[in-house]
Amino acid sequence: MKMKKNKSPKKYYFTEITEQAIVDYCDTEDIGIRTELYIEHIQPAFNELVDKIVYTYKFTSLQNIEVLKDDCKIWLTTILGKFNPNKGTKAFSYFSVVTKNWFTHKAKKQTTKSRREVEYTSIMRELEVVKSENKKTIEEEKEEREYWEFLLKEISGWQNINLKENEKKVLDAVLLLMTNIEQIEIFNKKAIYLYMREITGLNTKQIVSCLKKMREKYSVFKSKWDRGEIN
Repeated sequence: MKMKKNKSPKKYYFTEITEQAIVDYCDTEDIGIRTELYIEHIQPAFNELVDKIVYTYKFTSLQNIEVLKDDCKIWLTTILGKFNPNKGTKAFSYFSVVTKNWFTHKAKKQTTKSRREVEYTSIMRELEVVKSENKKTIEEEKEEREYWEFLLKEISGWQNINLKENEKKVLDAVLLLMTNIEQIEIFNKKAIYLYMREITGLNTKQIVSCLKKMREKYSVFKSKWDRGEIN
């Protein structure tokens, strides 16, 4: 008949002696007594508490965990005197909660930092891909320059056709923007309308109306260019 082995009793690191030592620590202003209480009873308990919290809540995966554990122990020392035993909370419960919260905060900070680093890296990679994809060959750049030269020549020729006053203002604004395109930092649809409103003194509706005739003439030019009829 096998004898059952008696389970060894659990060794609690945070005992009643620890609880009382913390209460006594908070009740005295004597540096000597506080130091003795801390070294003999409180510090060993805090060391074990931090290790248990890190293991139990799986904070072991945090970067520089050993450094963080030391930082947490130092932090516990700085808030030790703020514990109020008169509120009915056991020191073990109080310091367990604040330790867990401390590591949770650190974990969130590391996660946010890592996410930002990943996002930054991803963005930079995407930009590199776009930059690579958008690299034009010498032939493409030459063709683009020729296109703009012929387009500018075409639009300049529209000054000779019969235009209304507002249409002439808009045409002059288009030519001004095209000849200064290298100096314009923002060049999108919204920005173009803003520039044209400032140059012509017209509102967006008036500008759109005037551009309608020009858009028709541009479509004719583009079709001829695509067919290779302009050289």
